[in-house]
Amino acid sequence: MITPASAPATIRIRLFASYAERLGAELIEVPAEGIRTVADVLERLRSLPNGTVVGPATLVAVNLRHSPAGTAVRPGDEVAVMPPLAGG
Repeated sequence: MITPASAPATIRIRLFASYAERLGAELIEVPAEGIRTVADVLERLRSLPNGTVVGPATLVAVNLRHSPAGTAVRPGDEVAVMPPLAGG
């Protein structure tokens, strides 16, 4: 994806299940400034109203690939954030 120079660099965050419900959106676009890793994305989410629902066992994928907290995140990336799965 090519982004025009005048467009602000953003990261798309897709929220699923209870995270989407509690944060009130399925898709959030945030400025990429200050975000370098998955951990930074989660910290940004936690700073939002009701963001404390995003816990330490959160599942994350960057551009459709499972990604631990230290994974790099770049402008234009899509980060999917899901609550822990349960079942049996």
